[in-house]
Amino acid sequence: MKREILISAAPRETRVAILEDDRLVELLLDRPEVRRIVGNIYRGKVEAVLPGIQAAFVDIGLGKSAFLHASDVIEPEDDDLDEEEAGNGRGRAGGGNGRKLPNIQDLVKRGESILVQVTKEPIGTKGPRVTAQVSLPGRNLVYLPFASKVGVSRKIDDREERTRLRQMVGKLLPKDSGGVIIRTVAEDLTEDHLRRELKSLMGLWKKIKRKATFVRPPALVQREASLTSGIIRDLFSDNVDHLWVDSAELHGEIRKYLDQVDPELLQRVTHYEDSVPLFDKFDIEAEIRDLFKRRVDLPTGGYLIIEPTEALISIDVNTGRYTGSAKDPEKTILRTNLDAAQEIARQIRLRDIGGIVVIDFIDMETRSNRDRVLQELRGHLGRDRARTRAFAVSDLGLVEMTRQRVRESLWASMTIACPACEGTGRVFRPEVVVRRIERSLRRVATEKRDRQLTVRVHPEVALYLLEQEQKFLKEMTQKTGVDLELRDDPMMRLDEFRFVAQPAGRDVTQRYATL
Repeated sequence: MKREILISAAPRETRVAILEDDRLVELLLDRPEVRRIVGNIYRGKVEAVLPGIQAAFVDIGLGKSAFLHASDVIEPEDDDLDEEEAGNGRGRAGGGNGRKLPNIQDLVKRGESILVQVTKEPIGTKGPRVTAQVSLPGRNLVYLPFASKVGVSRKIDDREERTRLRQMVGKLLPKDSGGVIIRTVAEDLTEDHLRRELKSLMGLWKKIKRKATFVRPPALVQREASLTSGIIRDLFSDNVDHLWVDSAELHGEIRKYLDQVDPELLQRVTHYEDSVPLFDKFDIEAEIRDLFKRRVDLPTGGYLIIEPTEALISIDVNTGRYTGSAKDPEKTILRTNLDAAQEIARQIRLRDIGGIVVIDFIDMETRSNRDRVLQELRGHLGRDRARTRAFAVSDLGLVEMTRQRVRESLWASMTIACPACEGTGRVFRPEVVVRRIERSLRRVATEKRDRQLTVRVHPEVALYLLEQEQKFLKEMTQKTGVDLELRDDPMMRLDEFRFVAQPAGRDVTQRYATL
């Protein structure tokens, strides 16, 4: 599979696009006004301890208190972790995986100072999530100062290589000095490479501890690497065919870093200097615009409808204009569902959707076809850096899945609720607006305070009245005894209307408006 990374930098925004087989699969943004905090290390102060939910709330100076679960205070039991679980401060979220946990009140006390690392950005009304199990990611190793084991990334399959790396790092690690996760890119590396990196990470930890003793909580102790630096450290490896960057400054920084850690990758880095913008050159701006559409078309003619809600994301699969074979409708449905499974995995990753996702595939008759679609979905989800889990098809034909949520989705972070529809995506029809105006005018007649009104409406509503209810104003004037004038106003929302009392020109809408 062909993989490329594009980095486009501007003074107020840096965008990183990851392409697989020339298709956009991930988009990452970094803006100075909305800085990422996952991976940051803080000296916090415990504000509250809640035994009922086995958690504490910690003030780290961000306004909203951070959530610290008991499972994030003690060392995980697993010897081997996915490097994404340990790197970038992405500790284990939740519950202890069936493991009996100590009482939270025995682990932390209200008012005490504690060193924590952010594992999850604030989302909506919730504050950030933190862990006391600090991790310091390097290119080949993740150093865990409070752990005691040497683990190997599950993505290294060769048993002999896993044993070799574990033994090698075990010898390098001083006794009682912490634990280490060996990352995928460390495969086949020599002892000298790993010794230098481990020494550097342990040196960084000493600096963090020293700084933490001098700061007064709440305070930031160590900031995680920038988006670009993190991408180069965590993603740019032999598995990536090429990296393009349109900033001379960033290009120089990347080359300097790679020259120290992996000089063989230098030939894969290109400073893009064409006059055509980088993202336009690779034709992905249109894909970025389509990120926020609810409908996603499939190559076969089917389509997806993606609907975010407060509790979950629903995805509906439809055949659309794809008719396939009239003799074998099951084959047609299977083809659409297989295409949908691939595209759903891509859209979830691209939109950075997290939490619960419910997928309504088109109903299939045979169990083998349902299993085949589920395996197709799981296969493509396996490319995702975030942890995912897709469950078996339910009795209602639904696939329920979860995806690790570290930050808000692009939809939530880049958009706001529409002021016209307040985020529902729906507004009243013109005929409904007219009925609202009619009810409000009856209230005007009852109160007998205003005898002359200008009714201001959106042009679509005015057009409806002219074409469908030409006698509306005349009839309402007769019924209410109020002299009425209609005016269209293109600046108004489609389902909005205004009553203006004449001759004073006073807006009296709030006095009479009704649903």
